Amino acid sequence: MTRKIRDVMSPGAASVEPMTTVARAARVMREQDIGDVLVAYDCDLFGVLTDRDIVVRALAEGRDPESTTVGSVCTPPPVATLSPDDTTDLAVELMRRHAVRRLPVVERGGCPVGMVSLGDLATTEDPHSALEDISKAVPNR
Repeated sequence: MTRKIRDVMSPGAASVEPMTTVARAARVMREQDIGDVLVAYDCDLFGVLTDRDIVVRALAEGRDPESTTVGSVCTPPPVATLSPDDTTDLAVELMRRHAVRRLPVVERGGCPVGMVSLGDLATTEDPHSALEDISKAVPNR
């Protein structure tokens, strides 16, 4: 059953500015128990930084997380986004096309208002799937 993104998204996604250090962004992720942050300046979405970006584009390259900025290692623009009025079908299509597991949700003007994840879609679209069970599980610590 197709639904609106506003009904399934996680509102209020965490964001950092492009000049934030990778170390600070990692602490935000830990504090909020999340795997990504939006990289934005005011209402301008600059990119998305995932925990994988930190590992692959910063640490594995020998970059200092205390001086490396998130703007230099995040997924760069253009970033695939959704609006709250888009459908879950569109979200699935964009995730497939761009090979991503999370999409920022932005309102008119590009102001970030949330995130929708593969887990959000699994919970909504197929509440009896294995992915839905995994998405609801308590994370390893």
